[in-house]
Amino acid sequence: MKMKKVLSLGLAAVMALSMGSALAVQAEEASYDECTIKFAWWGGDSRHEATQKAVEAFMAKYPGITVEVNFGAWSDWESARALEFTSGTAADVNQINLSWINEFDSDGSVFLDLNEVSDVLDLTQWDETNLAMMQDVNGGQAGVPVSMTGRVFYWDKTTFEEAGLEVPTSLAELRDAGAVFQEKLGDDYYPLALGEFDRMILMTFYLQAKYGKNIMADGAVQMTEEELKDGLDFIMGLEEDHVIPSIVTIDGDAAASLDQNPKFINGQYAGILEWDSAPKKYINALAEGRELVVGNEFTDFGDNGSTGVFSKVSLGFAISSTSEHPKEAAMLINYLCNDEEGAAIMASERGIPESKAAYAVLDAAGALDPVIAEAHSKVMEASEYAEVPTYESNALKGSEGTYRYVFGGLSYGEFDTEEGAAELLDGMTAAFE
Repeated sequence: MKMKKVLSLGLAAVMALSMGSALAVQAEEASYDECTIKFAWWGGDSRHEATQKAVEAFMAKYPGITVEVNFGAWSDWESARALEFTSGTAADVNQINLSWINEFDSDGSVFLDLNEVSDVLDLTQWDETNLAMMQDVNGGQAGVPVSMTGRVFYWDKTTFEEAGLEVPTSLAELRDAGAVFQEKLGDDYYPLALGEFDRMILMTFYLQAKYGKNIMADGAVQMTEEELKDGLDFIMGLEEDHVIPSIVTIDGDAAASLDQNPKFINGQYAGILEWDSAPKKYINALAEGRELVVGNEFTDFGDNGSTGVFSKVSLGFAISSTSEHPKEAAMLINYLCNDEEGAAIMASERGIPESKAAYAVLDAAGALDPVIAEAHSKVMEASEYAEVPTYESNALKGSEGTYRYVFGGLSYGEFDTEEGAAELLDGMTAAFE
């Protein structure tokens, strides 16, 4: 099923439809309590800067509401928030992943049903289909989707030029680039770098394209052990052909993330597979004179021209059920997502906004980040599947999860792809239990 994003909303129609609800929200916001609320999010430096600026503007607009912020990089962020959700000490407003609703709010008690604060948070600015993705087990609105996203290739065009190549537009071209990089640039140069979870995503594209089915659906793993072995053979083949560095090599770089890895910064790792909403931290990290460009989704994983690409809710905003000031917390979310001033400050730091009001503001101002807009358009045009939240459960994606164990173990030579496929299937199956 194609999932497309139309990057033009018809501003006059959107603004006319939303005017009534926006006025109602403004009326409710006129009265609020002086209080302190906490707001937690992860991201890169540019997201941090924009969000802090928006928080300052919110506090100026609503004197008496103080917002204390907690932000950082993704590394270890999820496990720290999990402890807070469990202990009831989480921030009032939380940036969340879609999988957190199933994982941390499995009984619907951790995140507030946002329908309870819809007098100040204008839920009509989101499509009902996208809102439904963030409902809890009881049908409550656990969060609002800030943006939709998917993975796409980004290439260091400068390195490819140094190797005498165009950036790859197909899997075949990427495979060929491995030997060229090694011969012309040296053993430390690779056309693509993938961590353990990145490898899982690329393998998923490959399998879904080749076998024509979602890797996970209807509460179960849809791929057989043999098909998973095929996917693992595919990934290890890229490593053997010098297309991607081994996990051993990446671990040896001792960098917390690829955007902080000197080999990426200097162009030795010339490609990444990243979310369409996240290129700026990589662009900003590149050494002077290097150019990062958006790549195409590949259509030659199988024989049918399929991309195998999936999309999902990129991230959302939620209010903790333990918040003592849910109205004021909702006012903050509404400001960040729907308010003309707040939306302009936030821009596309969390991807192309799903709020109709925010999109209208940015579109009218010509403020949509062109790189993010290009990446988002390519992802949503190519997307054939919707990600199942279990796919990113902590048991699979976490620092001690199945993906890291399997792909790391294969790269370190601890077991072969047959054993890896059995481990992967067991872990993915258990994640549904």
